[in-house]
Amino acid sequence: MIGRVAAGIALLTPASAWADSQFKLLVIAIPNKYHYEYIPVARDSLEKLAKLHAFDFTWTNQTSAFDGDLSQYAAVMFLNTPGEELSPAQRAKFEAYMRAGGNAIVVHRAAITPPNNWVWYEKMVGRSFINHPMVQTAVVTVTDRNFPATFGVPDRWIWSDEFYVLADPYKVRINPVLKVDETSYDPTRIWPGQVGRPMGDHPIAWYHRYEKGRVFVTTLGHNVEMYRDPHYLDHLMGGIYWTATGRGQQR
Repeated sequence: MIGRVAAGIALLTPASAWADSQFKLLVIAIPNKYHYEYIPVARDSLEKLAKLHAFDFTWTNQTSAFDGDLSQYAAVMFLNTPGEELSPAQRAKFEAYMRAGGNAIVVHRAAITPPNNWVWYEKMVGRSFINHPMVQTAVVTVTDRNFPATFGVPDRWIWSDEFYVLADPYKVRINPVLKVDETSYDPTRIWPGQVGRPMGDHPIAWYHRYEKGRVFVTTLGHNVEMYRDPHYLDHLMGGIYWTATGRGQQR
């Protein structure tokens, strides 16, 4: 028991402790059936980004982090961990955090939440998940070269991922920064018993304002090796930078 408690505390220790930190993130990464191998790699990559860019983060796999003081964090990152993991009381605390000017980063699996399970969170994400075809290689295109999450990626980027098919039941206005060219892969290549259809206009990363905060969403990030990829890490860091500070966007 003592060992398990100690481990939990260690996960809630800031990843960096040097002076002159620009901001601090809360990163929640809970292992699940399809997303667990990425965790040590993603944590190591975030530690390197934090050292390079002078920010701190608290890494946890425990939702109890949401019972504490969220106001210390410039942004909360849901890393392959959807909001449905939070208890009703923790959801209420996170909503209050966003209404007070807090910010959120949503990565890959965190964009998937059961319909009507937490409508507020669905609206915060900005799109609702339908399904996804099998992992395939496709051409990702930049739609907003003025947004920091696109500064480090090519205009046409060869990338392999689960390209989520999305719906907009709540008519949320988002600002796409990356889209996927559906002619460059087969949107119908999906598992037996499911139906895969192209979206046409297919955003895969975007930002918007929600409550009084900033929200950045990237649906990329399925595979463990992605968290070692320089382009992907540049994409993620650009989203972190804008979400945490509100800076870097070119007008």
